[in-house]
Amino acid sequence: MTGDLSGDDLIQLRIDLAAAFRLAVEFGWHESVGNHFSAAVSADGKTFLMNPKWKHFGSIRASDLLLLNADDPDVMTGPNAPDASAWTVHGTIHRKRPSVRVLLHCHPPYSTALSTLKDPTLKPLDNNTARFFNRTGVDLGFGGIADEDAEGMRLVQSLGNHKTLMMGNHGVACAGQTVAEAFEDLYFFERAAQTQILAYSTGQPLNVLSDEVAEKTAAGWDDYRGMAFEHFAYLKSRLDATDPSYKD
Repeated sequence: MTGDLSGDDLIQLRIDLAAAFRLAVEFGWHESVGNHFSAAVSADGKTFLMNPKWKHFGSIRASDLLLLNADDPDVMTGPNAPDASAWTVHGTIHRKRPSVRVLLHCHPPYSTALSTLKDPTLKPLDNNTARFFNRTGVDLGFGGIADEDAEGMRLVQSLGNHKTLMMGNHGVACAGQTVAEAFEDLYFFERAAQTQILAYSTGQPLNVLSDEVAEKTAAGWDDYRGMAFEHFAYLKSRLDATDPSYKD
């Protein structure tokens, strides 16, 4: 990204991010009025959109999204301050990792179940699980609700240059250049976690792919990058047919 978003580009980003919230409800990934999605607006990543405090994913509209600056010391003292844990996680990551244009963090059932295991790593068992081979950061330092600066910095370090972060005892976060790409990774990570949890439930040994095959499979997904945009466009068309208010 070479400049800050404005005009129609900013409007479209708001619409896409609002759609991601509504779709998370459709997939059962939401949790009460918690969890947060964000998207950078400025080239340096520090100005970003994020959902307001305690507003249900199923009700979020494009115009509801807060426009925040990660360097603003007064954000948490204002009348419309975001959730403290959201500010810690998303504010820190956007401030420190400008390449993260979109960050989707939630607690989907299977990803969260996987995160609670002593070894929460996603193992390469099939196409979907191998998609994330050597491409996922793992954080094992959970210390409660993330509301301290040190927590945000640890998550930045754990994410590293990866697009996906398995947050031990917590959930998952997926980053991307666009909402569609981050959402696609979130979709496939939850599918992959479901596969692994179901495989574990059999009690039989896992048939883990070799590192060579796993890496080949993960690299092979690069040719399918366009799937994310077609999938997201289809999912938005479903919203348009049932409740297009997310665009407001």
